[in-house]
Amino acid sequence: MVTKEKPPVIVVLQLTGGNDYFNTIIPYNDNNYYDSRPSLKVAQEDMLTLDQEFAMHPAMGPMSDIYKTGEMAIIHGIGYPNSTRSHFRAMDIWHTAEPDKVGTEGWLGRVVRELDPKGENPVTAVNIGQGLPRALVAPNVSVASVADVETYGLLTSVEEEAARNKMLTRFSNMYGAALGSGPVMDYLGQTGIDALNGADILKVAPEKYESPIEYSNSLIARNLRDVASVHKAGLGTRVFYTQQGSYDTHGAQAPTFSKLWTEAAAAIQDFWDDLRISGHHDNVVMFIFSEFGRRVKDNGSGTDHGSAGVSFVIGPSVKGGMYSRYPETRSEALDQGDLVPNQDFRGVYSTLLENWLEVEAAPIVNGTFSSENFFVGVN
Repeated sequence: MVTKEKPPVIVVLQLTGGNDYFNTIIPYNDNNYYDSRPSLKVAQEDMLTLDQEFAMHPAMGPMSDIYKTGEMAIIHGIGYPNSTRSHFRAMDIWHTAEPDKVGTEGWLGRVVRELDPKGENPVTAVNIGQGLPRALVAPNVSVASVADVETYGLLTSVEEEAARNKMLTRFSNMYGAALGSGPVMDYLGQTGIDALNGADILKVAPEKYESPIEYSNSLIARNLRDVASVHKAGLGTRVFYTQQGSYDTHGAQAPTFSKLWTEAAAAIQDFWDDLRISGHHDNVVMFIFSEFGRRVKDNGSGTDHGSAGVSFVIGPSVKGGMYSRYPETRSEALDQGDLVPNQDFRGVYSTLLENWLEVEAAPIVNGTFSSENFFVGVN
C-alpha cells in the first residue's frame, strides 16, 4: 500500500509512431479481423488468448503473463473526438491534453508543478531518452533528462558539456518551428536548460543499483533499467518518462511489429521483476500509450495511420481486466476506415491523477472527463 513514506510514482512509456491496436489486442472471434488483414492477420493458434473474446499478439508473451496476474488494465478504444492522423499533432494532443488548440504546457509538467510547487527537488520528474517530451514541459518546472543514466555518470566534464549542448540544440529544433519565437520560446529555452539541471543528481543511481535481473540490450530495456535504478536510489522522483519506437509500420509491419513488442514486453516484465525482488514495486504504476492506432485494413505490407488505440496500466495497485469497450469493426461503423474512439484519453489521465497521484484532474486535463476506475480499493 502506498504511504506518505512511499508516495505514488508513475512511469509513462510512450509507444512512438502509432501502435497497431488491431494486432495488439485481437478480437479473435470477429470475422472482420480476418477479412481486413489478409496480409497481417495472426493465426488463431499463435495468439495469446486472454479471455473468450480477446488475445494478444504472439510477440507479447510477458505482457500476457502480467495480465494473467491481475495487475494489468487494458483500456480499449482510447483516443479523442475528431481524431487527427498527423503524428506531430496527435502526439501534441496527448502531451498537452489540448485537442482543440496548440497547447504550450505539458500535462505532466502541470502534474510536477502540483507535486513540487516550490521546485525543491530537481529530479521530481526524470526523462530517460533523447530530447524532452512536451508532456513534461511547463513554466518553472525542472525536469532531469538524460539519454543514458549509466553512461552519463561516466562522462568527463568536456563530454558532459557536449552532451548538454547537443540535447539543448535538439530541444530547440523539436519545438522551435512549431511554436515560433518570443516569450513562448524564451521559457521553452529555459526549460531545456532546466531539463539538465538535475542530471548530476542522477549519477548516484548506477552506483547504488543492484539487481539479479539481466535486462536485454535493447534500447527500451536499457531505458527501463535506468528508470528502475533511479527509482531504487530513493531520489524522490515521482514521474518517469521514456519511449520506444517507431511503430509507424506503413510497410514491413510483420517483422517490425514483432521485434518492437518482443523487446518492449520483455523489458516491461524485467522492470517489474526488478522492482518486485527488491520491494520497490508497491508504489509504482506504469502507463503505456501511443498517439493513435492504425487503419483496420492492411495495405498489403503494413497499415496506415488510424484513430482509436489501446493503453495499458500496470502495477500491484491496478485492478486488472478490460476497460471501456472494443470499437465496432463493421465497415459501416468505421470513420474513414478507422476504429472510432469511445474512451477519451483525458478521462484515463483523470483516473491516474485523482485515484493514484492524488492530484486534482480538471486543471491538468482542462476539463472534466471520466473513465472506469482501474485501481484496487477505490470506488
